[in-house]
Amino acid sequence: MIHIREAIVVEGRYDVNKIKQLVDTIVIETGGFAIFNNKEKLALIRRIAAERGILVLTDSDGAGFVIRNYLRGAIPKGQVRHAYIPQIAGKERRKAHGSKEGTLGVEGVPDEVILQALQKAGVECLPEADGKPKITKADFYAWGLSGVPGSDAKRKQLLRALDLPQHMTANALLEFINAIADYDEVRQKIEELSGQ
Repeated sequence: MIHIREAIVVEGRYDVNKIKQLVDTIVIETGGFAIFNNKEKLALIRRIAAERGILVLTDSDGAGFVIRNYLRGAIPKGQVRHAYIPQIAGKERRKAHGSKEGTLGVEGVPDEVILQALQKAGVECLPEADGKPKITKADFYAWGLSGVPGSDAKRKQLLRALDLPQHMTANALLEFINAIADYDEVRQKIEELSGQ
């Protein structure tokens, strides 16, 4: 597994699963064309792009290029890179029918094709351990953010304080926090909220 600085933006949940098996970074799903109407998701992508940069990895079909071009215009030039997978004829195993264009998407191409695409895009690889402690699910439990009575309300309070979408799950919040914040910063914010 490679560790990279940039977050990766993909189209769907199966793409997320595929990328998370290969790369250790935050992976964001656009939900396909839903990104066009989801201002919260776009704001989240912009925040992550400003903090660590993003890498857009969409399917090589027409829809993938529409999403890619939308993100190209929505995010400042220096904060976004693009990785391209080749057009490979075929269909994903889970699908009854192939795509409209008859090509494999991100979820269907071989792992080595994705790794080559990332390499060609010039991703910034990181050492496996960057030295900073990661926030874990156990920390969330200890801080009352999950698994205890009132954790949902407390998590929503933290989401508001961090100016994040209110519908974010505990797992999504955990991933986001580890991507852009550090342990002490989050613990301090939670202590401030608990003292209110």
